[in-house]
Amino acid sequence: MPVLGMGGFFFRAKDPGALSAWYHQHLGIGPTSPDEYAWSTRGGPLVFAPFEATTDYWPADKQVMINLRVSDLDGLLQTLRDNKIEIITDPEWDTPESGRFARIHDPEGNPIELWEPPA
Repeated sequence: MPVLGMGGFFFRAKDPGALSAWYHQHLGIGPTSPDEYAWSTRGGPLVFAPFEATTDYWPADKQVMINLRVSDLDGLLQTLRDNKIEIITDPEWDTPESGRFARIHDPEGNPIELWEPPA
């Protein structure tokens, strides 16, 4: 196969500069300056999965949901709480096979799933 992996994730924003700064400040992702355009990721596989158009897994008015692999979900959630970012959790989402999950939304309402894979 000629495809080696994900090369980028692009989405519209009302204020791209402010949204980039929010992602960098609260999640540590994205370029660190306007002169940069890439972010080197670590971790494991990337799930590529179309969902039914009628899914209720994330808000119906949003076309996509970002899923971010994290290494310390509890620590990140505490940092987000300290920064007054609303967090959604559900014990039913967490399983020994798939790991642990939490959800947040960026300032423009885009859903972000935080995923800590199983050890």
